[in-house]
Amino acid sequence: MDRAELSITLHRTGDEVVLRLAGEIDMLTATQLSTVVNEVLADPPPRIVLDLGGVTFCDSQGLGTLVVLSRKTSHAQSLLVLTGVGDFLLRVLDITGLRSALMIRNGAPTD
Repeated sequence: MDRAELSITLHRTGDEVVLRLAGEIDMLTATQLSTVVNEVLADPPPRIVLDLGGVTFCDSQGLGTLVVLSRKTSHAQSLLVLTGVGDFLLRVLDITGLRSALMIRNGAPTD
């Protein structure tokens, strides 16, 4: 079995940091995502945008990580916003009841 991979590209634009994710958010990559967001929170911008347009899979560990990061961001007086959320992930968020716990913005992030 291939190891799951997640690539994260960081862009600072004005009052937000955009993290473009590509690959899988799962038990093997969730820590990587947490580490990058925690580094950004060392000097928190008003908004952290997770562009999930390139995410191909997200397991329960990935979902839990998104919720934890949303709470951490809020405690740091910042806002975590998800963009590019695919239909499969929206369905999972609806089924699990987590959609209301996360801020989802339609459309592409600002560049």
